[in-house]
Amino acid sequence: MRKFPVVRFIIFIIIIVLVEYYALVSIRTSIKDVKPLYKNLIMGSYILLTVAWVAVFFSFAHFRNSATAKPIMNFGMVFFMAFFVFKVTMASFMLIDDVRRVILYIYGLFSGVQSAVDKGAKVITRSAFLRQIGLILGGTLFGSFFYGMTNRHKYKVKKESLNFSNLPQAFDGLKVVQISDIHSGSFTNKAGVQRGIDMINELQPDLVLFTGDLVNSKSDEMLGYINIFKQISATIGVYSIFGNHDYGDYHQWKTPEEKVANLEELKQIHKALGWNLLLDENVMIERAGEVINIIGVENISASFQSYGSLANAYQGAESAPFKILMSHDPSHWDKEVIKDFNDIDLTLSGHTHGFQFGIDIPWIKWSPAKFIYKQWAGLYQKENQYIYVNRGFGFLGYPGRVGILPEITLLELNRA
Repeated sequence: MRKFPVVRFIIFIIIIVLVEYYALVSIRTSIKDVKPLYKNLIMGSYILLTVAWVAVFFSFAHFRNSATAKPIMNFGMVFFMAFFVFKVTMASFMLIDDVRRVILYIYGLFSGVQSAVDKGAKVITRSAFLRQIGLILGGTLFGSFFYGMTNRHKYKVKKESLNFSNLPQAFDGLKVVQISDIHSGSFTNKAGVQRGIDMINELQPDLVLFTGDLVNSKSDEMLGYINIFKQISATIGVYSIFGNHDYGDYHQWKTPEEKVANLEELKQIHKALGWNLLLDENVMIERAGEVINIIGVENISASFQSYGSLANAYQGAESAPFKILMSHDPSHWDKEVIKDFNDIDLTLSGHTHGFQFGIDIPWIKWSPAKFIYKQWAGLYQKENQYIYVNRGFGFLGYPGRVGILPEITLLELNRA
């Protein structure tokens, strides 16, 4: 039996207590000049919300596997995350103000100059300013989490046109649609999902390539959506791979055999969808006597468990003049692809979801994902090799999207 991580738990509790303390102080000081009746109403509401927040946290373990409770739990998840971010934001600005005060106090001790901390009105103004910024920013983030729930199925088609001198003439203008990270276990709205499938088919793709994470953990999460996703069609075909969630590593199975059976069932679901699942293998695509190669590797990651072997998947593809690699985790590109397989022209990945949070407009592309992954959304190039990272079709954990919308990628490949 794995030992309970006591030290981590203690650190977690300390952080929570500090966040709660600073958030409470921020609220109290911000309303100190409010009439007593309104002050009591605000403080009472804040305490009730905090009690609800704790109750939601403890309810996750009880209801997490309940399909009927999923819509309610999705709302609870948003409330939990939004309120926590609200608290952390306020606490952060209060902490910044305390650090500022300490620095000024120490400066005053050593310089012999009266510290700004002692100058009353000016300090109060700065502190009040920081508190107001914390409240405004925290409130904005709080509201954005709920707004993000409306974006769960607001699919965005991202188009890229790529030129390659070694692309065979018969494939000039090839339309490749990439989807990734479906996470069917998170869905509650079949009509919303259907709109995404219709958008894929309206693009009339030659190839559809799915780059992993069909489910959250269990194959039966897909059962209610097979008839929807099997509608995806492409003139050449649909090809797919596994992502890190497809292996069932994040579910507590009763026996190892049960986990193996789940993976086998997932393979059969790919087959039922009419998708060609590539597990460390490749396939030659022929058109008018010319060929390109599609390589599909099992999950290889710099930080998650790896199952695949690109060396095995690559065997037999050496002679193809043009190669597309499907690899779920974009960290694989730096880890191995550009180092040892520099004749792979285009790599398609997903995995990051763009963190489901950020700014994604023509002149600004930012997300916390950039601090974890060098390639986290969109197109990247190194010399003659490209990688495209899809922002994900579905969602996981937080049931929404703030700034980073669910994506359907259309790549048009042209002969230069």
